[in-house]
Amino acid sequence: MATVVLVHGAMHGGWAWSPVARILRSRGHEVHTPTLTGQGERRAGLTPEVGVQTHVDDLTELLWFEDLHDVVLVLHSYAGVLAGPVVERCAERLRQVVFAGAFTARPGQSLADVEPPAVAERYRELAAGDGDGWRVPATTAFLAQWAVTDPRLQAFVGPRLTDFPLKSVTDAVDYDPGPLLALPRVYLEHTAPPLPSLAASMAAALADGAAHRTIATGHDMMLADPDGTADLLGELL
Repeated sequence: MATVVLVHGAMHGGWAWSPVARILRSRGHEVHTPTLTGQGERRAGLTPEVGVQTHVDDLTELLWFEDLHDVVLVLHSYAGVLAGPVVERCAERLRQVVFAGAFTARPGQSLADVEPPAVAERYRELAAGDGDGWRVPATTAFLAQWAVTDPRLQAFVGPRLTDFPLKSVTDAVDYDPGPLLALPRVYLEHTAPPLPSLAASMAAALADGAAHRTIATGHDMMLADPDGTADLLGELL
């Protein structure tokens, strides 16, 4: 059985992976669903200083304190940006990286660099407006962007979205790409519908040698189709 760490994206929390985690645990896997600083139930920790390095530390500390080894690291959306720095620090603890509808950043790039320019500018404008200049306010408008269309899912997800630190959008990652490229990697593309903002990230991951799998959901695959997501991850474990 595998050891799996499921990491959520922006404005979410470990709660987003709970349905998939329950399924994988019922099949005998060890599953961790950390919540990044300032998100989900850790929203009280959101400050202007929270950025990419904060979240890298969250994951590297989890791997060390839980003494995890042979880990399949599954990164959703924003969390894909954390891959390079986390792997550089913890390669000996990791077996595989799965980019689940994730952004990818090469050394020197930030999330803002790999998002379409208009999207990155919108985040900056939102932060400059209601976000006091340092956070992107969470609103239900993001549900449409992520193709969360089921009314029951909207009612569950919308109230749980949390403001996201702008620093995590603009911080560039700095890491040696060698350890990441040495690990098996899979890019899991969601296709119903795809998220155009991910096109460049997926292309970069595939160009760097990642395998390619697809799932017919919108961006929040783990909530839209927990069974299908768990089945696909199970095939990779």
